[in-house]
Amino acid sequence: INMSISEDIDINEIAAFQLQAINQRYTKMRKSLVSILYETHKPLTIPEILEINPTFAQSSVYRNLSTLEEAELVIRLVTHDDRARYELAEHILEHHHHIICTPCGEVLDFHLSQSIEEKLEESLRKIANEFGFSIDRHQLDLIGKCGKCSE
Repeated sequence: INMSISEDIDINEIAAFQLQAINQRYTKMRKSLVSILYETHKPLTIPEILEINPTFAQSSVYRNLSTLEEAELVIRLVTHDDRARYELAEHILEHHHHIICTPCGEVLDFHLSQSIEEKLEESLRKIANEFGFSIDRHQLDLIGKCGKCSE
């Protein structure tokens, strides 16, 4: 399924469909997690999710994120500090890349213009071809220090 929010597809329909495919229900908790991840526009840790909704039990958040990940609705990003962060899959959001701050662990999303994205794809395809590798998708992580940590 290749759908995105920009095509006016209902995120809840996508979620329900993909969960049903793995014999899971789209529960109130899962709906809430999808909503939080959609509205924050950046990958979140479980403690950050619990700050947004303190009524959640940590174990329930972890368990439900695992199910959403299994349904390919959520992606788990593990940065240098081994802190897992969760975000909605690209077919729900849109293709993007990450800026990762090494000292504080902050992860932010960014988008490239269509022309730069096309040039990047072309360069990556050339590299992959040299290794006899076929690319399914790519992700670009810029790793360094955020403004606060650079001061």
